[in-house]
Amino acid sequence: MERRVVITGMGAITPLALNAEGSWQAMLAGTCGIAPITAFDTTEYKVHLAAEVKGFDAAGLLGKADARRNDRNTQFALVASDQAMASSGLDREGAIDPERLGVYIGSGVGGIATTEEQVNRLSAGGARKVSPFFIPMMIANMAAGAVSIRHHALGPTLPVVTACATSTNTIGEAFRAIKHGYADAILAGGTEAAIVPVAIAGFTSCMALSKNPDPKTACRPFDANRDGFVMGEGAAVLALEELEHARARGANVIAEVSGYGNTADAYHITSPDPEAAGIARAIEQAVDEAGVDVAEGLYVNAHGTSTKLNDSSETLGLKRALGEDAAAAAHVSSTKSMTGHMLGATGAVEAMAAACSLRDGRIAPTIGLSEPDPACDLDYTPGSARDFDGRWALSTSLGFGGHNAVLALERYEEA
Repeated sequence: MERRVVITGMGAITPLALNAEGSWQAMLAGTCGIAPITAFDTTEYKVHLAAEVKGFDAAGLLGKADARRNDRNTQFALVASDQAMASSGLDREGAIDPERLGVYIGSGVGGIATTEEQVNRLSAGGARKVSPFFIPMMIANMAAGAVSIRHHALGPTLPVVTACATSTNTIGEAFRAIKHGYADAILAGGTEAAIVPVAIAGFTSCMALSKNPDPKTACRPFDANRDGFVMGEGAAVLALEELEHARARGANVIAEVSGYGNTADAYHITSPDPEAAGIARAIEQAVDEAGVDVAEGLYVNAHGTSTKLNDSSETLGLKRALGEDAAAAAHVSSTKSMTGHMLGATGAVEAMAAACSLRDGRIAPTIGLSEPDPACDLDYTPGSARDFDGRWALSTSLGFGGHNAVLALERYEEA
């Protein structure tokens, strides 16, 4: 028998706040988390802005030893998972059988800061200067592994690496695992810490990043003058749980996960299919599995990167999947306009925003959007938050390599 899956807890470290609720309230307020890069000197770079996490004290939150032995991306994941466990109540004694608790946390690039640092050590001082912690700090699965160790989660554990679709896939795959009985709860999400010289240089070279020097307009999804995305960092982890298990322990339910789509463009290593066939099929899969009725009110937290190709193809994908009239009636926004593009963490942050929209009846805006692109002609909630009385939400993600992932969420109502 297929089981229902709900979200019972959230944790987040974002450019807007160091917790989930603070991040959500900042989104509703239209707060911009983008600013000049402080992590390194960008004088010789063409890109000078990013959405950095501010005030994160890894040693204070995790202890000096754990902070020193984990890359920044894993540090983010550990703290976000602590928050998700605490807010869900799964951290209480006897709340869950450890063999029925899993971890699905991914990262697009893993410990890229550690890799850069250790390559510099090798170049400067030879092989003996490379840290014995280099490999466990660098590999992309370590956030999931470290979280499973920290919370003694002995159930299914699966890191995912699908670039910018990573944490939409982790949540979707976790949803399926719980739905079909392989776990009772899974910590699902993503993490990233790639605001480092080599990553900024690389993304700049492949013409992906905005060179706009104004933090308020550098990331303006769907705007005619957009010129690329802004790098972000952070983590988000959702506690997904089987509904009856959550009910039995009196857990608070934020929203229900009802559908998931996962497709490939098979088109290009970095560019989305201009015909939007892949993302349209992923939307259709999620909508069909959930039984979404767009007439009951739909919000879409769009991938909305602020790149020329993504925003127009995603708009077309929504029209192809939902139909022109339903897409026009939907409420759409891109919270990347505030958080920047958090790569492997972005899908989880956006799923969190979609769940909060259903819970609170509010939609976070797309800030910076002032001159709509004629190819992007949906209702993108420009400027300020709006009330929302709908039943459904979609969260869409498109990743380099042609990866498409979509989640369908439903407002939770007691039967």
